[in-house]
Amino acid sequence: MSAIGTPFLALALLVPAAPPEKAVDYEKELNDKLGAGIKPEENANAKLFLAFGPKPEGGLMPAEFYRRLGIAEPPENGDYLIGIGKFGRDRLQLDPNDLDMVFKQQGWASARPWAALDYPFIAAWVTANTKPLELVHEAVKRPKYYNPLVSRRTADDPGSLIGVLLPNVQKCREIAALLSARAMLRVQEGKLDDAWSDILACHRLGRHCASGGTLIEMLVGIAIDAIASQAAIAFLDNAKLTSAEVLAKLKDLQALPPFPKVADKLDLTERTMFLDCIRLLKRGGLGNLEGIIGGTGAGKLSDEEKKALDAIDYAPARASGMKWYDRMVLSLKKPTRAERVREMNAIEAELKDLKQRYVGNAEKLREDLLKKDPGPAVGQAIGDLLLAMLAPALQKMMDASDRQAQHSANVQVAFAIKAFHLDRGQYPATLADLAPKYLKAIPRDVFSDGALLYKPDANGIRVYSVGANGKDDAGRWFDDEPRGDDPRVILPLPPLKKD
Repeated sequence: MSAIGTPFLALALLVPAAPPEKAVDYEKELNDKLGAGIKPEENANAKLFLAFGPKPEGGLMPAEFYRRLGIAEPPENGDYLIGIGKFGRDRLQLDPNDLDMVFKQQGWASARPWAALDYPFIAAWVTANTKPLELVHEAVKRPKYYNPLVSRRTADDPGSLIGVLLPNVQKCREIAALLSARAMLRVQEGKLDDAWSDILACHRLGRHCASGGTLIEMLVGIAIDAIASQAAIAFLDNAKLTSAEVLAKLKDLQALPPFPKVADKLDLTERTMFLDCIRLLKRGGLGNLEGIIGGTGAGKLSDEEKKALDAIDYAPARASGMKWYDRMVLSLKKPTRAERVREMNAIEAELKDLKQRYVGNAEKLREDLLKKDPGPAVGQAIGDLLLAMLAPALQKMMDASDRQAQHSANVQVAFAIKAFHLDRGQYPATLADLAPKYLKAIPRDVFSDGALLYKPDANGIRVYSVGANGKDDAGRWFDDEPRGDDPRVILPLPPLKKD
């Protein structure tokens, strides 16, 4: 018996058997909600899988996944997306040292215009993915996105949401690298319309991916959008455009759909996963609690443990968890960042306390539970411990979401400044000079709720936010020395760092 499971079991034996509950298929309920009203021909993901093939990361997706997508499983062989690592190993037969350099070149090619002679391996990789990228362009123009969260179910195992794999999410990251690299190649070749089309496709891909049900998909979507924003600034800095052309591109950026909210992911998918984990415990044993949180307690149940588990009343665990999720969702919907930060800090401190109180301290858990009526106390303790282990890092999620919003605003301001400069031969003295001709309104700093910081000089401009740390780091970002925390745009772009 596990260290965590032992005190729970001892108390459970004292609890009268709970009335039988109707089994809930949380996986089905969640997917019904996520996919409600989305037809296959509207779903970007249904087309993306025709580019991925049946084995996005080497394993077949369950049949239920394709049933919910509304498409047939792609054939085994096809002209599917090939990642840079597999392409280098299998097609180019590169040794590990050469492959390491190719990975570095992939990053450089996504950040600045380049010629095929500069990075021949990257050029070959881009060319090899021509047909999959055509499908990607078609896919991202679709208005909706649904990625079924389907576990592998068997007669003996009904599966669980926490065990759902997301191999296609990694493929979306590879697509972003491809699109941005090809865009920069096209800028160098003077194919500006095609380059901009790739950049917009990358932006749309990020938004589609972020629209998936999970926070992981949202984080990957944010990362993809950051890649697209980097390419957009490199395009702006290097493409020979008129003011009217710059403003047309700005209008394209402003027309992109908004990013989903962290609170919405928490309110639906994360909440449902918590409930499904309680179901998993009820069915599989308290030893599964250690399995869920990374321990080794999961295993076959004894008759005595099965009897004890049947006696536990899980209603307090569910009720406690739902109150926590209600609180987290409401906190994330506070109108100002300062309010959200205050609430998140308080919640994370309380969750940390719960985790420290119970994990690895079975005697303390037993002592706390025995102070109360053993019935609700057992369920309450299960819910608190499970929530403490499964709750996402809310502050980091909020910071990532706010950075995406800030990067998007900064890029739009940069396009407006470029148009101003092309018209007048100088940079605006203040950002207020951009309104209303170039921007209807000047975006504010997401992190300070104050004015964006702007530093023009004879050689260029720097537009930036104070970032999550709330400090003015003079527009320095994570890769600067000394390191900073300020989401920023610099024009003209500094030389690319190749280290």
